Amino acid sequence: MLGFNPIAPFGCGALSPAALRIQRDVRQCQPGKACHKWKTFRHACEAKAALALSDRALTVLNALLSFHPDTVLTLGSTDLVVFPSNRELSLRAHGIPASTLRRHIAALVKSGLIQRRDSPNGKRYARRAAGGDIELAFGFDLSPLVAAVDDLAELAARAVEERHVLDALREQVTLARRDIAKMLALGVERGVDADWPALHHEFLGLIDGRPRTPCRAALEPLAAALVELSGRILEILESHIEPTRPIREPSANASIATNPTPKAGAESAGNAFQPDIERDVASAVPVRLVAETCPDFVDYARHGLRTIRDVVDAAVIVRPLLGVSPSAWEEACAAMGQGPASVTLALILQRGNGIKNPGGYLRTLARRAAAGQFSIWPMLMALRGAQRGKDPAEMKTPAGPSFPDDSA
Repeated sequence: MLGFNPIAPFGCGALSPAALRIQRDVRQCQPGKACHKWKTFRHACEAKAALALSDRALTVLNALLSFHPDTVLTLGSTDLVVFPSNRELSLRAHGIPASTLRRHIAALVKSGLIQRRDSPNGKRYARRAAGGDIELAFGFDLSPLVAAVDDLAELAARAVEERHVLDALREQVTLARRDIAKMLALGVERGVDADWPALHHEFLGLIDGRPRTPCRAALEPLAAALVELSGRILEILESHIEPTRPIREPSANASIATNPTPKAGAESAGNAFQPDIERDVASAVPVRLVAETCPDFVDYARHGLRTIRDVVDAAVIVRPLLGVSPSAWEEACAAMGQGPASVTLALILQRGNGIKNPGGYLRTLARRAAAGQFSIWPMLMALRGAQRGKDPAEMKTPAGPSFPDDSA
């Protein structure tokens, strides 16, 4: 009678087939099978996704293991049942409430890592012999954990391999995105003859289709498509690279004749640009906020986004990629100023395929700006709120209209 191990739960709970399966697996294992409890616990942590266990359920399992005095657990021994009170178990599980504790214990039982050994009255205790040894204990049996040690090790190895593959795919996607953005910017800046808006649209279509929670099945085709697109763009750029020519020393007369012209042109361009920048600085949003909200736009900045001039320079590269005509851009700059127009273009780029006609959309915003009915802040905060998963209406933004109809 003292050697009987109950498997039915206390109270009105029904006996589940999972409990019978766990009991069968334990009996089929050879007595004397041992495991290092902390190594096995680490394997369970690695395989938590396959076991459908949460972090807090693993915290409860860690607490249960800590009640066993030995580091090595041996199958067939009479001391594999731990019987802590709910209070002590809650304290070792970092203060988890009793209701939460019961839920996570049920998850551990369902996953097959532990098994209940309920007493006649549902309490947890041990019956000891005259010499002090435990004859029969009621609580949580750790035998299923020992029996599943090989399966847990295999699941952990698969999980580690899957994580390594996933990390490699993420790196490949990130590197391919960076190369494509930089090559598109170089092609537009150098005036290479190619259909850059179409390539950029294809690039945006791939990026917008990436999953919010990446998995291997979704990242593998995405990485392959980005690498293929990167190779096509690289071939276009390589075909337009001029052969290297030996550097010749210019004559003194040629130097005198050619030096003043670029200097005068640069000076005049600087004089033409400076008033617009000075006029826009007061109304422009912080450049750091633009960089945080529009990470795709940062890829086209040659030296990063540090000043409003960097934003304007990047917008010059992005404009033809979005298919915005020069006249629409000039209209936006005249109505908003170069700085706000560049920030608006960054926001349009970040929204990706959500805007069907970027040029017409920018014209609509320019007309609203000319009528005093447009502000960048609501548009910026709406996109920022969408990225954070919050309702844009809950965010504190300056008064003003938000996005107009995207069909423009």
